[in-house]
Amino acid sequence: MDYSELNTELWRPIIIVGIIASITLFANVIRQKISFIRKSYIPTAVLAGFILLLLRSLNIVHIRQEFLELITYHGIAIGFIAMSLRVKREKTTDTYKVAVKSGALIVSTYLVQAITGLVISLFLVFTFMPQFFPASGILLAMGFGQGPGQANNVGSTYESLGFVGGQSYGLAIAASGYLIACTVGVFFLNKRKSKITKYTDETSNDTPIDIFQDEDEIPISQSIDKLSIQVALIVFVYLLTFGILVGVSRLLSLISPGVANTLSPILWGFNFIFASAIASGVAALISVLRKKGIMKRQYQNNYLLNRISGLAFDIMIVAGIASINFTDIAKLWIPFVVTILLGALVTYLYLKFMSNKIYKGYENEAFLSMFGMLTGTISSGVLLVREIDPEYKTPAANNLVTGSGAAIVFGAPLLVLIGMAPKSLTMTFIVLGLIIVYLALLIFLILRLNKSKDSE
Repeated sequence: MDYSELNTELWRPIIIVGIIASITLFANVIRQKISFIRKSYIPTAVLAGFILLLLRSLNIVHIRQEFLELITYHGIAIGFIAMSLRVKREKTTDTYKVAVKSGALIVSTYLVQAITGLVISLFLVFTFMPQFFPASGILLAMGFGQGPGQANNVGSTYESLGFVGGQSYGLAIAASGYLIACTVGVFFLNKRKSKITKYTDETSNDTPIDIFQDEDEIPISQSIDKLSIQVALIVFVYLLTFGILVGVSRLLSLISPGVANTLSPILWGFNFIFASAIASGVAALISVLRKKGIMKRQYQNNYLLNRISGLAFDIMIVAGIASINFTDIAKLWIPFVVTILLGALVTYLYLKFMSNKIYKGYENEAFLSMFGMLTGTISSGVLLVREIDPEYKTPAANNLVTGSGAAIVFGAPLLVLIGMAPKSLTMTFIVLGLIIVYLALLIFLILRLNKSKDSE
């Protein structure tokens, strides 16, 4: 094998990761040394991501977008596997209800965004832009709520049905949503800084951390290092996730190729949900084996698992921001700007109200995580909540995973409505009405579950 620089396949991944690491170190120095940046609560990973985005835009640094998307995709799963493998020290009795409420909240936010987008697109059709694609407003829910993958898929479908530039429009909304998640999130952090200083003050030694060594844990270093065990558990779970998803996808293809074509991209797009669920199952199995005396020692170490998830999320955030690519939407600037601005405002107000209603005791953390995810991606939700809850002491980060799992069930009707909306102008109005009805039902469910919890 050629080990020199001529072997680009050997050295390219190391060079790219090295560039990301160097920019992250540089961003951390800037954040520490420049007072107004430090006081603005801009996370180091976000700053590094935007620096790399600028360098890529100026063609100073050449990193393929596909590689950055690969890092983002796997980083999400690895981070949540590490979180889900942690030993649970406290048992909660309402985990199921919180998951259902979070899932209903996520999908209801999709619906709020879809309503907002459709009202804007239909208004433009009947006023300034009669040739505008009426169903295009649904792409707000895809771009903000579900991210670039679904925005790309639905945008491409709408483009084949007559929406010129539909794919670019959906991707531009998704990219803008990421920027909105970061900028509005940082603004919210600054607005609440008097309440969150105790969590983010880097000069303080009072921030609580997990103890490094639990009772009955394996030694720090034996025939294999404790960190190696944590990494092995994470990679094992991820490999198991891959195998299960391959099996499910092939089974769906045997049952119905059409259903497989629809569901398989969703399964793989939300791989982190299945990975997290499998990790929780592995953690539960280890707990059972320990209780029965089959396994004598505790293999997970919460401190190291937190550090691994933090590393995965940091790298994922840098790569996610740097991968933003604004496609040419020259003829669609008016609906694009109006849609993202009103969409951001409505999403902010709705989630702020609902978070105060249903997440008692950690309203700010819950709002930041949900707003970050439902305007950007789950990575931006994790990024924001980490800034005020770095050790995940509140359920806010876990709610993103458990809620996303429940959201798959609640979101199924929305997939049907997305396909119906572009068939005709009349059908677009019918879909708008059905979305409003479904939103009312979900809000009723959320408030009913919340009321039943309060009465206990």
